[in-house]
Amino acid sequence: MQSKIDLLNRKRGEAQLGGGQNRIESQHKKGKLTARERIHFLMDEGSFEEIGMFVTHRSTDFGLEKEQYPGDGVVTGYGTVNGRLVYVFSQDFTVFGGSLSETHAEKICKIMDLAMKNGAPVIGLNDSGGARIQEGVVSLGGYADIFYRNTMASGVVPQISAIMGPCAGGAVYSPAITDFILMVENTSYMFVTGPNVVKTVTHEEVTSEELGGASTHSTKSGVTHFSCANEIECINNIKQLLSYMPQNCEEDAPSLTYDTNEETRAALDQIIPENSSQPYDIRDVINEVIDESSFMEVHKNFAENIVVGFARLGGRSIGVVANQPAFLAGVLDNHASTKAARFVRFCDCFNIPLLVFEDVPGFLPGTDQEWNAIITNGAKLLYAFCEATVPRVTVITRKAYGGAYDVMNSKHIGADMNFAWPSAEIAVMGAKGAAEIIFKKEISEAANKEEKWLEKEKQYSDMFANPYRAAERGFIDEVIEPSQTRIKLLRAFKMLENKAVSNPKKKHGNIPL
Repeated sequence: MQSKIDLLNRKRGEAQLGGGQNRIESQHKKGKLTARERIHFLMDEGSFEEIGMFVTHRSTDFGLEKEQYPGDGVVTGYGTVNGRLVYVFSQDFTVFGGSLSETHAEKICKIMDLAMKNGAPVIGLNDSGGARIQEGVVSLGGYADIFYRNTMASGVVPQISAIMGPCAGGAVYSPAITDFILMVENTSYMFVTGPNVVKTVTHEEVTSEELGGASTHSTKSGVTHFSCANEIECINNIKQLLSYMPQNCEEDAPSLTYDTNEETRAALDQIIPENSSQPYDIRDVINEVIDESSFMEVHKNFAENIVVGFARLGGRSIGVVANQPAFLAGVLDNHASTKAARFVRFCDCFNIPLLVFEDVPGFLPGTDQEWNAIITNGAKLLYAFCEATVPRVTVITRKAYGGAYDVMNSKHIGADMNFAWPSAEIAVMGAKGAAEIIFKKEISEAANKEEKWLEKEKQYSDMFANPYRAAERGFIDEVIEPSQTRIKLLRAFKMLENKAVSNPKKKHGNIPL
């Protein structure tokens, strides 16, 4: 028995799961690490325990019985990342192109089952050409087994997918169900159908990079949350992401030790331009308020009119959602709404409090938006906030107009604390447009129409373009000086740390999709 184990170990060591030295060298020439090297850089030194290292495929068709490699193209197991338990699978492209067989799928399903039972994150390092076609429907069934577990694990344990190479056909749907996707520039691709099929069916000439590369999915489709320059950066981003998350839905995210210091941020008093139409970068506000250098932006290059990401406030993990006045004036559109809604729902799944910075002039008008379902997509963000039971705090920095005021975590949809800066403008619409509608007759009859319009605009602005009407109604808890924002937020989240909400009993809601 021992001699058989020694033989298998030697065979596995020499071939790196059967890839052979020449295949490993080819992998390195492409700027890619091997399956085991990826695990080495991800896991704490010496912590990885492999499961199923001797598993081989069972297929005997098309000459497969002559090619059997221990592990069958995927390394699976568990270990620790920064001292915390995680489960991981790493596909090996040097074995049958990382294609998924029946046994390959069984190995992945086994660690996903263990992750669910033990309440720990699952990390998938994907590098696969898709289903192993020699196995036919058996390999397709293997994918379905994985999809089912992804769905059952959703909201129970964090799931992170790193795309380290090709990810085609059925292989793309498992990452799509997981919480976060990371891609590596120039070496990773995701598409349902490749360039050759696209050319045959639609006659479009497109490269793999153009069709489904990291840049495409991080800017145009929003499929990937992070675009990484290389695999080491990708792995480091996974580690950083995990640091903001709890192990599972029944725990809180880890907190860092924090000693209260001078928390006033004088720079915030000068950050809002005097001209309300002039843009500013909301990241400057975020970085002044949160713990130093703690912001990790998610979906940075997609729907840039809204900024989302993780940060720490007083050492505690929080999720940040913020309108971005520096891009499209911070309006909500189709992509921004779905981007923010997905992030809000993740934070709510895993007990991560939400901080919202609001400066929104409304929803983006136009036929493109209406025909592409801005109603449904905007409702996704509204639904996500309404459903969230974690501590929720909003700071209105400037504009809060129309239905977008309601959607951006207003008091009316369950926000716990709502603050406003003196520069806040809370109204149905901007003063210029409102004056034109309300005082249309007076303006049209005036000798100097432009002068009368400006007069009525000022009248409306004095009445509504401030936070005090909302504060009188209790829709705003306090109008605060910008420099005091961090102090107020530290106290608010401390007060809310034991918040408990029981929603009506139901199987699940029906979010507008």
